[in-house]
Parts: sequence; C-alpha cells; structure tokens
Amino acid sequence: MIALQAIRVLILSGLAFLMALALAPLLIKILIKYQAGKQIRKDAPIFTNLHQHKEGTPTMGGIVIWGTTLVLAFIFFILNVFFDGFWNYLDFTNRSQTYLPLAAIFFAALIGLADDILGVLKIGVKGGGLKVRHKLIIFTLIALVGAWWFYFKLDWTTLFIPFIGNIEIGWWYFPFFMFVIIATAFSANETDGLDGLLGGVSLFAFGALGVVAFTLGRYDLAAFSGVIIGSLLAFLWHNIYPAKFFMGDTGSMALGITLGVIAMLTNTAFFLPFFAVILIIESLSVIIQLISKKIFGRKIFLSAPIHHHFEAIGWPESQITMRFWIISAVFAGLGIVLFFLSKFL
Repeated sequence: MIALQAIRVLILSGLAFLMALALAPLLIKILIKYQAGKQIRKDAPIFTNLHQHKEGTPTMGGIVIWGTTLVLAFIFFILNVFFDGFWNYLDFTNRSQTYLPLAAIFFAALIGLADDILGVLKIGVKGGGLKVRHKLIIFTLIALVGAWWFYFKLDWTTLFIPFIGNIEIGWWYFPFFMFVIIATAFSANETDGLDGLLGGVSLFAFGALGVVAFTLGRYDLAAFSGVIIGSLLAFLWHNIYPAKFFMGDTGSMALGITLGVIAMLTNTAFFLPFFAVILIIESLSVIIQLISKKIFGRKIFLSAPIHHHFEAIGWPESQITMRFWIISAVFAGLGIVLFFLSKFL
C-alpha cells in the first residue's frame, strides 16, 4: 500500500514535470508576442541599477506551475468520474485533503495574475501594479476565508507544538491561521526577486511538506505537493540564471498561500521556520528595514529584501541563489528530522 502510494506520487510528479516542461516554451512565446515584460521600478536607485537590464523579460511564468497543477487535477478527476478503475489511482482530488489547497492556489494565482497584468500595462503605483498595502489587504481577505473554513467548517482548534503535542487554543486558532497565511504569502512575494530564487526555495519547502503529508497518511495531499514539485522543476529549467521568464505575482502569491494552507492542513505551522527559512529571513529583512527607516531614519541594509543587499555588496546573482538553496535544503532536512523526532518519540 505505502509502496504503491510512493510510486503514485513519483508518477504524478513526473507527469507534472513533463507537462510543465512542454508548456513553458509555449508560454514564453505567448508572453513575448504580447509584450508581457517585467517593468523595473525606478524609485529605488540601488535596485534599479542592479536590475535595469532585466526590464522587458517575460513575466507571469508562474502560470506554468499552477496551470499544470490545476490541469492535471482536473484531467484525472474527470477521467476518474467517467471511467473509474485505474484513473482513481492518479486522481488526487480529495474533499478533506486537496480541495482547499486547490482552491487556494487557483484564487491566489488569479489575483496575482491581475496584479501582473496591471504591472505590464503600467497601471498602479509607479506603473508597477498593486501597492504592498493593497496586497496585504488581499492576503488578509484570503486568510480570513480560510480561517473561517478551518474553524467553523472543519472545527480545527488545536495546534501541534513540537515535543509537546496538540494544544487546544480555541478561538485563537482563527487569528493564528490568518497570521500564517499572510506571512507565507508576503514572504514568498518578497523572496521572488532573483532568477531561480523563489522557485528553488519553494521546491525544498513543498518537498518537506510532501514528506510530512505522506508520513501522516495523507497521500492525496502528498501527491498534490509532488505535482507542484514537478511543475517547479520544469519552471526552474527556464528560470535559472539568466532567466527566460520570471515567476510574477501570479506564481509567488499562489505558492506562498498554498504553502501556508498545506502547513495548516498537516498541523506543522511551527516547522515552517525550518521548511521555509529563506522566506522568513527575506520578510524579516524587509520589516527590519522599514522599522529602522521609520524610527531611526537610516537603513540597516543597502537594499531590502536581503538578497538585494548581497547583490549591492558584490555577490553575483547566481551565487546568492545557490547559497540560499543550500541553506533551504539544510534547514528543510533538519525540519523533517525534528518532525519525526517530535511526532514519533
């Protein structure tokens, strides 16, 4: 049974990789044809100087990731409904396990897509789409709906605390859920700033959560994570330095919010500092920078998020990305070890 489920996850991951790999070149051609290029901000001198040469690079490449995930889910769901049998093995849609993540990735992707289109059309703040506060409002609304569903529909009121166990927190689950979703969405959005950066660190985060889901016997959720991983690998094929296209908000919003939803579904929110360590570091650097500028009138980093600081002091872009990938791999592995220790000892 377990071996068959492991093979199933691998098959779905492989299918997602092949589908996304085939779709990516087509998407790049479409984006180039309609001049859907990235607009570089002009209000941040250091950032502009570092990234001006990237202006015009196709954006919205995240469509490959969530598009592949949703298409595969739909295809196998339909085949299972009409033909059953073998297709039930590949169908990973499940009311209790994957309906929420599928809904999250879909709606977050649409909102991000709208923001990307505004940016391409040079509509919005300084011609770059939605302001940060507007994005935070949207993240909050999505988190509010998710929290309502978990609390009132699923009756979730407990949190798993590593090495302690499940703790009943009652209505505090509501704001905690919202905090996790907003934090992962914001952090993913801030991390998406270098070729291959968010795609790579997300790969390790979803990989870790996939292992957790599989260990807990939530095989459809593990398969869903595997499909995202396969799609991410194909996306990175074209996104590593020098990138042929960028993820865009349609990808970063979808990945960030979905990451938070899976963490809550597996009750492993307190392992996110390990599974998504780079995302947390990136968002903290932005928060620290803003507080320092508001209170002390000076910057801590040459440019925030922190990956731009390392660029500004002379680190090559690919070097920053690779080092952040290594850190992600180490911490994700450590997080999995701690999960096993706290869950089964």
